[in-house]
Amino acid sequence: MDKLSPLWSFLVFVFIFTQKARVNGSTNTAGNDNAMGVIGAIVDNSSRIGKEESVAMKMALEDFYVKFNQSLVLHIRDSQRQPIQAALEAKDLINTQQVQAILGPQTWEETSLVADIGNKTRTPILSFADTTPKWAPERWPFLLQASPNEFKQMKAVAAIVESWEWRQVTVIYEDRDSSASRVLPHLSNALREVGAEISQLVALPPFASSSLSKDLERLKEGQCRVFVVHLSLSLTERLFEMAKRKQMMEKDYVWITTDPITSLVHAMNASTISNMQGIVGVKSYFRENGGRFQNFHHRFRKRFSSEHPEEDNHEPDIFALKAYDAAWTVAIAMRESKKVSHLLLEKVTHSDFHGLGGKVEFIDNKLVPVNIFQIVNVMGKSYRELGFWSDGQGFSENLNENASYNSCMRVLGQVFWPGGPWYTPRGWTLPIRSNPLRIGVPVGSLFKEYVNVKNDQSESNISFTGFAIDVFKETLEQLPFYLPYKFFPFNGTYNALVEQIHLKIFDAVVGDVTIVARRYQHAEFTHPYTESGLVMIVPVISKTSNRAWLFMKPFTMAMWILTAVINLYNGFVIWLLERNNCPELEGSLLNQMGMLIWLAFNTLLSINGERLHSNLSRMTMVVWLFVALVIMQTYTANLTSMLTVQHLGPTVTDVEALKSSNAIIGHCTGSFLSKYLVDVLHFNANNIKNFTAIEAFAQALETQEIAAAFLEVPLANLFLAKYCKGFTIAGPTYKVGGFGFAFPKGSPLVSSITEALLKVSESGQLRELENNMIAAAKCEDVELDKETPSLSPNSFLVLFILSGGTSTVALLVYIFCLDKSMLRRKIMWRLMKAAMRHWRCQKQRFSRRVSNAAESACNSANTFDPQNRV
Repeated sequence: MDKLSPLWSFLVFVFIFTQKARVNGSTNTAGNDNAMGVIGAIVDNSSRIGKEESVAMKMALEDFYVKFNQSLVLHIRDSQRQPIQAALEAKDLINTQQVQAILGPQTWEETSLVADIGNKTRTPILSFADTTPKWAPERWPFLLQASPNEFKQMKAVAAIVESWEWRQVTVIYEDRDSSASRVLPHLSNALREVGAEISQLVALPPFASSSLSKDLERLKEGQCRVFVVHLSLSLTERLFEMAKRKQMMEKDYVWITTDPITSLVHAMNASTISNMQGIVGVKSYFRENGGRFQNFHHRFRKRFSSEHPEEDNHEPDIFALKAYDAAWTVAIAMRESKKVSHLLLEKVTHSDFHGLGGKVEFIDNKLVPVNIFQIVNVMGKSYRELGFWSDGQGFSENLNENASYNSCMRVLGQVFWPGGPWYTPRGWTLPIRSNPLRIGVPVGSLFKEYVNVKNDQSESNISFTGFAIDVFKETLEQLPFYLPYKFFPFNGTYNALVEQIHLKIFDAVVGDVTIVARRYQHAEFTHPYTESGLVMIVPVISKTSNRAWLFMKPFTMAMWILTAVINLYNGFVIWLLERNNCPELEGSLLNQMGMLIWLAFNTLLSINGERLHSNLSRMTMVVWLFVALVIMQTYTANLTSMLTVQHLGPTVTDVEALKSSNAIIGHCTGSFLSKYLVDVLHFNANNIKNFTAIEAFAQALETQEIAAAFLEVPLANLFLAKYCKGFTIAGPTYKVGGFGFAFPKGSPLVSSITEALLKVSESGQLRELENNMIAAAKCEDVELDKETPSLSPNSFLVLFILSGGTSTVALLVYIFCLDKSMLRRKIMWRLMKAAMRHWRCQKQRFSRRVSNAAESACNSANTFDPQNRV
């Protein structure tokens, strides 16, 4: 037994060595017959990614053998990052090593050639390339993308840009990486959705250090300071080394790296990390908790350090995890497909499990995309994890069930930016070459108060004045930096002036330039610094000269009715008091009614006190004459005011009246209105005239050469300030943009100028400048056209109460006296009857026929009190 121990030990050693040789790809073809299958792999052994993938794939097949007790042979070949070399290795693996599937390579250039070979031999290819064209599955059905694409992370990059309100970014990518051509459109679309855009694309050649220096120098001289870097690891190291040397890793610079760089930050040496201080990166997320990952992590570190001692860091990243999952996916599929190629492809595409790197599931021959990315910030000797970004939810500090999400990255806390953590980079600056901005100014402005360009006789000195120029200068005073500029005159239409920005002849335009939609194709505008709108100016005519019922205007209808009622009431009272003493007031009912009405209104025009017989009538007349005098004088004054104050109205009230009458209209030469009047308001183009001087404008309106003029609201206000008597605004205000300053599309100056312009407006300086301009052109003898109000009964309520009350008192006194007079008549009649009875009694005193009753009656009559006589 003791003699067999050395032999047994030797056999065990040979067995282990054989298994190791198979896994490491050193077995020959004959040895493949004893294995369940053969897998090929093509990696770049000179790169960190290739080294991690090789170790991870070996570990996957070892774990598969331990779990299922079935061996697989793995042949790993080095592509040296050369597409032709990758194709040759793939051909050799298929023809010589009889592999049933190939894992890798890493780039699309290599993958496209390998996929063509695999498709001809019906060998499944699981590519580690980050992007695959949509048409690839149709052309190469046996090609699968075993790495999630990078399209989703472009939304994460755009979310970072939006969080800090940057509007332009510069993208730096590797020239030979064709995947960038598919990634960049997704980045551009994502940025456009958040209001930003790519200002410049910089393609770096992989091995030209001199051109790298020139490219960075050119970027440093530009305005944009936000850089999105999408490069290989080797080129990234050279980029940041050169950037730090050129002082581009300092204040106001922003560097954002994508996953191919950020996922390898842990593997970078100390000098590279020191050159990358302050960058923000998007990194693929994978769960690091759980026993399975911890076991893999421990074994990977040990294995990687032994196979690659030249590497300083032995931590695995997402590339190692995806390679492990891909190898495990193929191994499981080969176990179930029994080496049949089409069944192997079917089993791979139907994979559905959770691997070390995430969900393993294929849709349209592509691994399902990841929706969660980690946001990291390089600082110190490594990086710190700021938080996470989830597609459709936003940023969060963690991924717990109760995690709160926000669209802004600021919720993740303080970020260490290049140059220091205590401020937010603006993301742009003025170019190092401080050439002044070339600003175009319109020469042909109709209103010189807004823009006035004058040159002396020699034309060597040109002055630029006006409201627009003053507002622009005040705006520059509010900027936190110095902005050199120089004005240049432009003699042409306003559309052509704005187009000069697109042609790069001018850097900006300042003047009475209206913000309209079609001009946005050539430039971008600031916030308007004037009121927006379009109005119609027309001549005015008097509204009161031809009004037939103007005499009724001084009093309201209620006032007229109440005056008539009080008048009739007073006339009735006087008629009633005087009818017994005045023969003219007697007669038929019709005659008495006519006399009553005549008497009521006659009292307003004449004083006939000597013809009145009753004191009550005179009292009523005095009060009513006083009230009538006040009313008549007030009426006269109010009517005089209405006749003397000029009330003006427009000659035309709306646009439809102009179009129906086929009238001629006018507008300023060079403005956008010519097209607007035809396309929007539907005027006949032959009925539109252009004017180049404000005086010609006014004269054409006065002579009725044109029926109306169309002006923007700020120009209309200035026109009416100069010609205040003869013209007015009629019809509605049409919505168009106000005046604004124009800059190139995407210019970082737009937001700063707009902010400064708002400060000028909120401080009251803009209103003061506008008031000074209007006051300089204000009409001195303008008469305000205020409507004289009609008087209501409320103005004379006390007088009406006094007059009506006096008449009522007179009427009551009269009625009382009338009743008393009737009583006296009854008493006199009784006295007369008593006297007659007394006389009869005296005549029959000696008559014997006098009865006791008659005698008693006579005695009763003699008892009458004489004081009752009237």
